[in-house]
Amino acid sequence: MDIKGKTVAITGAARGIGKSLALAFAHKGARLALIDLSKDDLASTAAACAEVGAETQSYACNVTKEDDVVATMNAIAADFGALDVMLNNAGIVKDGLLIKVKEGAVVGKMSLDQWNAVINVNLTGVFLCGREAAEHMIRFGKGGVIINMSSISKDGNLGQTNYVATKAGVAALAVTWSKELARYGIRTGAIAPGYCATDILSGMSPETLSKVTAPVPLKRLGQPEEIAHTAIFIVENDFFTGRTIQIDGGLRI
Repeated sequence: MDIKGKTVAITGAARGIGKSLALAFAHKGARLALIDLSKDDLASTAAACAEVGAETQSYACNVTKEDDVVATMNAIAADFGALDVMLNNAGIVKDGLLIKVKEGAVVGKMSLDQWNAVINVNLTGVFLCGREAAEHMIRFGKGGVIINMSSISKDGNLGQTNYVATKAGVAALAVTWSKELARYGIRTGAIAPGYCATDILSGMSPETLSKVTAPVPLKRLGQPEEIAHTAIFIVENDFFTGRTIQIDGGLRI
């Protein structure tokens, strides 16, 4: 797919990897639909994209709420008259051990609220946005690409029962959707980043950061721009569908 002039919707676009995705596609000449919980939060991303000449509109949306997602995707389709790429990037973490034991006694466990909060954003949100995007892509009849943001944690990571379930889930959705949607010219994919220099990790002390990067063969954090470059590859390569690309510096957890 030639990205220039295409309409690209991005969830979680206000900061971090989402902002880098927006800028990468802006530099490629895409028209951008930026989605986050608040339009105010999107101001910085929208301004940066506008500086490189990208047509940009912002949409406040809670991806866990079906009515919000349906209304937002309808608005994007109406405003742009097209929907070519859906980047399901919004996500949260609420880490904790399944069971916490101290001196042989159970002193805590992952709460249902912790589980539901992460499932609702990271998995249900991807399902809703992917479903609505696919419907509009089919209606427009020009195909499209749907990319889900997974994680290296999809293969299992200590203290992340809820997060792991979602990131394995969205990778599996990309496989399923590739089989269901290819007949409509819609390709799918997932990206599984390793540890990246987002706000959370960048704020760590040098000592903590060195522990995080020690097991990474390349001995550094990934950059959000490197994740965005992967999304560009998926969109531009018309023979790519149904796979997950791990961008992790060689890390295995």
